Amino acid sequence: MPETLEGRRVVLAGGSGGLGEATAKLLAAEGARLVIGYLDSHIRAERLRPIADLRASDIRTAEGRRALLEAAPDLYGLVVLVGYPGRGADEETMRRSLEINYLAPALLAREAAERMRAAATPGAIVLLASMQAVYPFENSTAYAAPKVALVQAARVLAKEFGGPADIRVNVVAPGVTTAGMAAASVDSGKYERFVSGGIIPRYGRAEDVARAIRFLLEPDCYITGQVLTVDGGLTLRRDLGAS
Repeated sequence: MPETLEGRRVVLAGGSGGLGEATAKLLAAEGARLVIGYLDSHIRAERLRPIADLRASDIRTAEGRRALLEAAPDLYGLVVLVGYPGRGADEETMRRSLEINYLAPALLAREAAERMRAAATPGAIVLLASMQAVYPFENSTAYAAPKVALVQAARVLAKEFGGPADIRVNVVAPGVTTAGMAAASVDSGKYERFVSGGIIPRYGRAEDVARAIRFLLEPDCYITGQVLTVDGGLTLRRDLGAS
């Protein structure tokens, strides 16, 4: 039988959004001890206070990352859910996307892994990418390229911190989901043709992503350095819906 997360400390960076809230509730129901980092979404974060230790932190800074990790000295798991939609291809947008979608999560993951190894604590790190990291969607350079880099960073970290240290690093790549940053695109009808055309059976839900994250946090999980794409098969069959 799978081991539970009861009593294990898990940090959710950017955990107050739609995907983070679903993940927090799933993990808390199992008895995980949660630390939720957030930046601007104070009101949303407050809804999770009954099940988590809330920490305002900006993981783009060394001080913010350190403060978040120091809130969990007995760290078992890290989930990084921060993101920036990166719509556009101008220099400012691309730089901001690189900082938020790649640099901050990659640095936090490395620093967490170093702490876990120093404490001789096996554990798991899960990073959030996107279906755009595994399939070339048009007009997505600013958003997709940093997410692709994050996937490669996860593989490198999995190689560096695996083995005897037993620190696993994986990626979840959500598809068209009615929570998180994709919600606006769903509401605009951008992806309606994929549902109406039978390319995917439905839009993804926050709970779909949360279950994938939980799977990769499993204490006895035998997976590392991999990407789990949670998109209902959209990236496999997208050509069928091409205009």
